[in-house]
Amino acid sequence: MAVLNSIELEGVSDSGWREAAHEALREASKTLRKIQRLEVLGTSAVIVDNDITEYRTQVRLTFEVDSAM
Repeated sequence: MAVLNSIELEGVSDSGWREAAHEALREASKTLRKIQRLEVLGTSAVIVDNDITEYRTQVRLTFEVDSAM
């Protein structure tokens, strides 16, 4: 039987919210294994001079805890 854990992260992109979510997943996958689910918790943007300069996506990643001990 598996044990799952989760972590909340915020990805940042200058291209869009989807890319920001991908960035969060990409960075997390460098240290987490067996990621099973990504849930979008929210989105936001940074505005400068009436233009979006930064997209942010808050995500929760669920992953399986390694039970190799």
